[in-house]
Amino acid sequence: MTAVIITGGKQYKVTEGDVIYVEKLEGASGDAVVFGEVAAVFEGEKVKLGAPLVPGASVAGKIVKTGKRKKIIVYKMHPKKNYRRKQGHRQPYTKVQIEKITVSGKE
Repeated sequence: MTAVIITGGKQYKVTEGDVIYVEKLEGASGDAVVFGEVAAVFEGEKVKLGAPLVPGASVAGKIVKTGKRKKIIVYKMHPKKNYRRKQGHRQPYTKVQIEKITVSGKE
């Protein structure tokens, strides 16, 4: 079974056992997390598409760890105006292991 979940303004295609990196979620390592916003569910040949969400569908997972991504440099410059700004940024993330995809009996 495969599902498309929405979290942090992005969509992720997941199956049971997958490990994904999402925008930072509240919780510590080992905590359970449930994604209620499921856009689509694929089960063999059967497809359930949401408009915009699939009713009664959810994806359960476990937080593996939280951290920060590699640093990127933000550099702004206006030539000939003596304006230069250099700034670094590290985006926080949460590593999640997908455990179970469930869909209620609503058709």
